[in-house]
Amino acid sequence: MNEQGHDTTIRVSDLMGSQVHTIDGLATAAEAMATMKRLEVSSLVVNRRHDDDELGVITVTDLAREVITRDRAPDRVNVYEIMSKPALTVRSGMLARYAARLLVRFGVSRALVVDDDGAPRGLVTLRDLVLGLTPE
Repeated sequence: MNEQGHDTTIRVSDLMGSQVHTIDGLATAAEAMATMKRLEVSSLVVNRRHDDDELGVITVTDLAREVITRDRAPDRVNVYEIMSKPALTVRSGMLARYAARLLVRFGVSRALVVDDDGAPRGLVTLRDLVLGLTPE
């Protein structure tokens, strides 16, 4: 604990959600929406297309902003057109307080958690980080 009462050893891996739900970039927005609804999640990791590619993320915010509010047909929009890529990533071993700073700095609500080899291990949200760092 530091003088402010925060545990300075809490890592992203202690707070992240370990479920990684993926979708292909060629899938439609309608498929992404149906998958999110079925899985009761608000984001999906977009698979790499090849070894030199980067992971992406599609969120309900992306779908709302790029499909719903623009009155576009969800079955005519591909995930790759509206996803965020490359996804903001944090290492699972990163201290949670640094991950929170990073998310705030970039103005995002979530980050993809990767291991030291860059493989996806989960997602962490700003909510996870803030509540996880809140003293009992």
